[in-house]
Amino acid sequence: MPTNIMFVSHELRWFYPGNLPENIQLWFQHHCLLDPLKSPEVREDVYLYSPGCDYLGIKLRQGRLEVKWRQAELDVMDLGELVTGKAEKWGKWLCEDSKGESFQPGMVLDNPSWVSVQKVRYSQLFQVLGDFSVQAVATNERIDNGCSVEITNLIVRENAWWSLAFEAFGEDSRMQENLQATANWVFHSYQNSQLAIANSYAYPHWLGLIAH
Repeated sequence: MPTNIMFVSHELRWFYPGNLPENIQLWFQHHCLLDPLKSPEVREDVYLYSPGCDYLGIKLRQGRLEVKWRQAELDVMDLGELVTGKAEKWGKWLCEDSKGESFQPGMVLDNPSWVSVQKVRYSQLFQVLGDFSVQAVATNERIDNGCSVEITNLIVRENAWWSLAFEAFGEDSRMQENLQATANWVFHSYQNSQLAIANSYAYPHWLGLIAH
């Protein structure tokens, strides 16, 4: 029988066409990852494209169904001269089938409403302490307040894109501060191309762009 789990997060994302610039990848590896030589995760996610619906995301990932619903649009975040983005609050439901009989990409890929996205992804988990200082921790470490940061190469319909994203979690009263503290720490060393608010949005909006 499928099991359901729900999470809430405050998120900040940017998307850009083309391959991930080498200087940005090297910055992320050497300034954000605990282990700069860590191998990226390679996977395929399959998204349901819902025209005109940028507040709802549905995808199949590694044998489970994920449904995300934007609960609120939050503040514009200015993170130095080079970085501006839009924070959003999302609820995420995970549905898993222990028998592996449901939620398989092969069941939907013949339907043009489902879009396959190939990902090569570097990620790092950060713990946000009581004084809002930030430290990188192992991915499997259990923490109450934190934020995951990822940088990802995307291939969709033979087109290359890349994305940089933050997902903060924890106590509801602290979640935005967890996002702010982590973003401040990460971007303190950022000296690359501008990350602009016009490119700051979530996956459902991005799918709308590539569908056209």
